[in-house]
Amino acid sequence: MLNYSITGSYTDLYEITMGEVYFKERRQDLPAAFEYFFRKLPFGGGCVLFAGLHEFLGVLEDLHFTTDDIAYLRDQGFDQAYLGFLEGFRFRGDVYSVAEGEVIFPGCPVLRVEGTLFETQLVETVLLNLINFQSLIATKASRVRQVAGDRVLSDFGLRRAQGAGAMAASRAAVIGGFNSTSNVAAAKKYDIPASGTMAHSFIESYGSELEAFRAYARSQPSDCIFLVDTYDTLGSGVPNAITVAKEMEAQGAKAIGVRLDSGDLAWLSGSVRRMMDEAGLGYMKIVVSNQLDEWLVRSLLDQDAPIDVFGVGTRLVTGHPDDLPSLRSAQVDGDRPMEKAAAGAEGHGGRQAPAARTFTPGDSRLRP
Repeated sequence: MLNYSITGSYTDLYEITMGEVYFKERRQDLPAAFEYFFRKLPFGGGCVLFAGLHEFLGVLEDLHFTTDDIAYLRDQGFDQAYLGFLEGFRFRGDVYSVAEGEVIFPGCPVLRVEGTLFETQLVETVLLNLINFQSLIATKASRVRQVAGDRVLSDFGLRRAQGAGAMAASRAAVIGGFNSTSNVAAAKKYDIPASGTMAHSFIESYGSELEAFRAYARSQPSDCIFLVDTYDTLGSGVPNAITVAKEMEAQGAKAIGVRLDSGDLAWLSGSVRRMMDEAGLGYMKIVVSNQLDEWLVRSLLDQDAPIDVFGVGTRLVTGHPDDLPSLRSAQVDGDRPMEKAAAGAEGHGGRQAPAARTFTPGDSRLRP
């Protein structure tokens, strides 16, 4: 069963074992702070677009250890007195952060969690889990937006994403500049425009491509985009799309466009544009998909490909394996600074200045 909620056990084991040490040593209530920052930037870029704060604060608002959590930890041999402490845990610290959608740079503190030593340590894992991923996706989306100009960008990544992470990916993509998503659940939850076309299997399920296009046009006359590369893009796909689009015009409707999902997208889109223009269908748009990213989008536009909409999936929502940000312990027990000194992991202890805004769970300034 994939339906789960984030509770106190949604963390790395060492956060809980360190917490038990703090509890037994009576250090759990010492004042402490952790800061979130990037040492290196993903995708070889110059900045990161920050995202994920809204969901992190939502988790903090109700973060607690459930009865099942406590039972499991008891079975793992944790001290009963410590388990009693966990049963009463609620996050009561403060979070200082830049706003979602803001540009951030390496080495600069982005988010700061202040509170007790126990609670700031415990939330480290879920903070990194939620904000790392969404910031990576938002950054990738912003890179595609930068090269795409004012063309429409749609998130097509649901089927390629890591499980339920697709929900966060769709949200982060919009923060990064995308216009819509194919993910119906994300569209509903986050009030994002939903968009989509048709699958090759839909066309194959009919006796002919033309029959499939006509059936779709009858059912979806106001949202009709024909997938034209199932069989022969220029030999049958586009001619059949033109035929049905003309039939729709006769009935007072207009097709939105056609979609290309394979082949030489630059050359094909030019040919498709000419064919539709010659048929008097200059209003029909060209949508393309198939392993797109910022590099391929830029290449297509550098070739003057007449593309109106880019559907970006796999290379948007799967993130990036390297150059992930870190959470560093900045201070503990008042003003005593803490920092790493290992090569490649150097830090700057003491209080930094991560943001001009303070956020608390449920803050009305945050938007999903």
